[in-house]
Amino acid sequence: MKRLLHIKMTTTRIIVLGFLAGILLGGFLLWLPVSSKAGQSISFVDALFVATTSLCVTGLTPVVMAEQWNYFGQVIILFLMQFGGLGVITFTTTVLLMLGRKITLKERMLIQDSYNLDSIAGVVKLTKRIVKGTLLIEAMGAVLYSVVFIPEFGVLEGIWKSVFHAVSAFCNAGLDTIGSSGFVVYQTNVIINVATMLLIVLGGLGFPVWWDVLDVIKSAKKKEILWRDTFRKLKVHSKLVLVMTLALVFGGGLLILLFEYHNPQTIGTLSFGNKVMASLFESVTLRTAGFQTVPQEGLTEASTLLALILMFIGGSPSGTAGGVKTVTMIILILSMMAAVKGTDEVRAFHRKISDNYVRRAVAVIVVFFVALVAVAMALSITEDGSFIDILFEATSAMATVGLTRGFTGSLTLAGKWIIILAMYLGRLGPITMALAFNAKKYEGKKTYAEGKVIIG
Repeated sequence: MKRLLHIKMTTTRIIVLGFLAGILLGGFLLWLPVSSKAGQSISFVDALFVATTSLCVTGLTPVVMAEQWNYFGQVIILFLMQFGGLGVITFTTTVLLMLGRKITLKERMLIQDSYNLDSIAGVVKLTKRIVKGTLLIEAMGAVLYSVVFIPEFGVLEGIWKSVFHAVSAFCNAGLDTIGSSGFVVYQTNVIINVATMLLIVLGGLGFPVWWDVLDVIKSAKKKEILWRDTFRKLKVHSKLVLVMTLALVFGGGLLILLFEYHNPQTIGTLSFGNKVMASLFESVTLRTAGFQTVPQEGLTEASTLLALILMFIGGSPSGTAGGVKTVTMIILILSMMAAVKGTDEVRAFHRKISDNYVRRAVAVIVVFFVALVAVAMALSITEDGSFIDILFEATSAMATVGLTRGFTGSLTLAGKWIIILAMYLGRLGPITMALAFNAKKYEGKKTYAEGKVIIG
């Protein structure tokens, strides 16, 4: 016991334990009768499931949100989504700043680690910018939503739904209080579609990309650089994120449009303009957002396979999205291209990508894939259903997407525990979990004789 009390609390451990504490507290509060519309407690597993999906910003839920939770319950869920979107370190730092407490050197180092910064200079300022930027974008999203929700639900209910869904969309949580059909009823509503897509993309880009883009734009406004040079002046990380995001959103949207064009179960009966909008929305939401305007069980096999790929990739680092991340995937692709060309270096935008980053990218993808296979295999043992539905559910949980092919509601007790664990691991990242309780770091360097192997 004494040894446990003296365990070094690294950033990774704080994140892991912080999320776990939030899930348990949130689950307990949602389990209380005061959170339910019916005034009766649901099973603790279901309450814990909803707390996990809220804090891990996933979106899978065994209950209909609009029918189960009253305003108190929805406020708890909103708080959990915001906590999960910002992250433990940022959220805690914000609370300390609001209380007027000075941020210590150790806490600054925690912020540095959580955002993978090069130094601790300006980390508190960065945290303030992240929170202010988050609240500003969510407020703008709420205003757009209110144009539709206030006329439909009335002033108070409309404002609440606007705020709730703005937070849910920006945090890539995918939880809604509309009803069992979700956003399908707004399939052709331009305002809802555009607002949701903008919030999802902005939340998924990652906070470092925001500030890099804004800083470059400011330099252009001050005429310190030419407008035509703005992209070139961005950091390599930002360039990779923006290029990969655009490619996935529009490339995925185009393929979904082609695959689903004549499918009456999804977009086949819509006008061409609405087909394009619905296809883009599906492409965006598959990258860990969780809202749906088309039934996922109605997708063609080609679209379902594409959906699995997009969910696996997910959003970008240091943002609100999940998956293996865009930068991880593009580094792996660039590494593959370098191997095919026979070059010794992995390059992007005339810069060399360190071998250390390449190894990390490979590790993240392999560990994530292994964890996903384990979850899918476990679900195939405990659940009855087609393998594609099980794989879709497992990928959605691990990548914190929140889309389902109508499978979540029929999960067994064992299946619910598996999905809870998958969402938790997916939000934290398999490697984060692996390192969480391993404070020992390898020191020293040994060089071994080269061994020859055959690849391929």
